[in-house]
Amino acid sequence: MKDPKTMEQFMDTFRGRLIQPPDPGYDDARTIYNAMIDKRPRLIARCADIADVIAAVGFGRENALPTAIRGGGHNGPGLALVDEGLVIDLSAMKGIRVAPEAGTVRVEPGCTWGDVDHATHAFGQATVSGIISTTGVGGLTLGGGHGYLSRKYGLTIDNLLSADVVLADGRLVHASEDEHPDLFWALRGGGGNFGVVTSFEYRLHPVDTVVAGPLFWPLEALEPTLKWYRDWLPSASEDVYAFYLVGQVPEADPFPEAIRGRKICGLVWCLTGLQEQADAMIQPARDVEAPLFEHIAPMPYPAIQGLFDGLYPPGHQWYWKGDFFREISDDAVASHLRFAEVPTPQSTMHLYPVNGAVHRIGREQTAWQYRDVHWSMVIAGVDPDASKGENITRWARDYWQALHPYSAGASYVNFMMEEGRERIQAGYGQNYGRLQAIKAKYDPNNFFRVNQNIPPAS
Repeated sequence: MKDPKTMEQFMDTFRGRLIQPPDPGYDDARTIYNAMIDKRPRLIARCADIADVIAAVGFGRENALPTAIRGGGHNGPGLALVDEGLVIDLSAMKGIRVAPEAGTVRVEPGCTWGDVDHATHAFGQATVSGIISTTGVGGLTLGGGHGYLSRKYGLTIDNLLSADVVLADGRLVHASEDEHPDLFWALRGGGGNFGVVTSFEYRLHPVDTVVAGPLFWPLEALEPTLKWYRDWLPSASEDVYAFYLVGQVPEADPFPEAIRGRKICGLVWCLTGLQEQADAMIQPARDVEAPLFEHIAPMPYPAIQGLFDGLYPPGHQWYWKGDFFREISDDAVASHLRFAEVPTPQSTMHLYPVNGAVHRIGREQTAWQYRDVHWSMVIAGVDPDASKGENITRWARDYWQALHPYSAGASYVNFMMEEGRERIQAGYGQNYGRLQAIKAKYDPNNFFRVNQNIPPAS
């Protein structure tokens, strides 16, 4: 660092906790969800409030430190950390304020989606998020955000009403359709390229009890069930959400001992507003092939949001690859058949629907421009054993390589590892140039570059 006095001044004005390599708790503070990541920041600034964020951005800028932003810590490629630089850690900023009559919620960036669901469910409301409740709100939102409610209510960014943002020059601005609308446009899918968001305001929807849970078929049924799913899902009621998966039956309740460890394909359902009709909606899946297991029942919405939390706790090895698909051809189904036998119990492939309400937003209305695809695929190699890292990585890469020729040519940015500028540019398509111009306006020196980076237009 250029000047020790600067560090002393920073310590004097910072109300949160500053954590450096010699300090107790340093190793815990640099640990994130993906245990494949082992980075050693020079300083972790765990912010208590917005003033701390402004001070931390200023400190990083003035000392020319590579600076990463950490929220929930679920970032797959580990871009929430940086070697020999500064981490602005937002995990202690966990305020939530629900306005039930207005149908909105304001959320600070240290919250997880489980925190948000807990707060909003008390009023029978929810907004769109992902499928694991321990995911942080910031990363998921800024990348776009899709999950159980997307077919009915769109992406997370389609429900973002405003954001407070600390810019690279230290200013705090409010971004919405009326204030800094260009920045607001870029935040809706453009990732962490434009500033540190210190507050998100979301639209809420009346979501309380849903009919949800898994239905598994034996893996041998993949071809007929995936072909049925690809034809059925796009025209299904928007109250019906079901993502397709391949995996292995967990060694835990509520799964019968007789099928534990068995390789399977299946669907995870979430039906809103259809409790009386739910059985009829699910029956076509049973008719195409007899299920090996199903556990579908009415439950509070936060329960389906937390379904995978126990299966995927922090501290496992993760390697993932993603792509968008407009259609699932017979040749793509054949490629799934080649790779669908997962290498470890927690490895999986998911096909998430991103149609319905998602398609009613124009591709130029937000930074997320793939408004005509039907599925967002993720292939995730996962295992708690570090010695399995090479195996799960190779499987995920090979599986992705086989499917990529049938894809739309790009991926959801939150399902990317560090894959290079061409993949990032493909992910934004025709919106990439506009994002570069907005980056040049708000962060001309690319201070916020430890991310899936969009360099400023020259």
